[in-house]
Amino acid sequence: MLLVAAIAWVWLSPGGLDTAPDITFRTIDNRTIDLQSLRGQPVLVTFWATTCSGCMQEMPHLISLYNDYEDKGLEIIGVAMPYDIPSHVVQLASERNVPYPIALDIDSSITSAFGDVMLTPTSFLIAPDGTIIKHKIGEMDMKKLREQISNLLSRQSKVTNNKSKEANRNI
Repeated sequence: MLLVAAIAWVWLSPGGLDTAPDITFRTIDNRTIDLQSLRGQPVLVTFWATTCSGCMQEMPHLISLYNDYEDKGLEIIGVAMPYDIPSHVVQLASERNVPYPIALDIDSSITSAFGDVMLTPTSFLIAPDGTIIKHKIGEMDMKKLREQISNLLSRQSKVTNNKSKEANRNI
């Protein structure tokens, strides 16, 4: 049993992915988001599918997370799996009033860039410096995720405040 778990972990883990890929997302409202342009703030990229019950259970928590932290600097990008029918993705995002950007991965380039994501939900928490600090297959522990994001935002706030103080000293 332990061997099966070890093989599954290796098979399902993104091979050596420790830095966020240089990728551009195309959203359902026809915007483009360059992941590199979000450096300096924490980003949660979450892969989901309209047919994934775990994704549907997690979505209200992600909406709440986004509503609580978006104005403090958090970005969440939901990525619909390549096999999802785009019109179903748009309909579900509308019905659930998803406030964060939802991207379509029609050509599998995004799932590929993140280490060939195959299962949903799969999430990546990216630190402001672009380092992937959490990779989770399955539903996230929202309490722990909130703590991590709060820590990232407070560290980022301290860095910003220190830079402001240095700039004021140089005036």
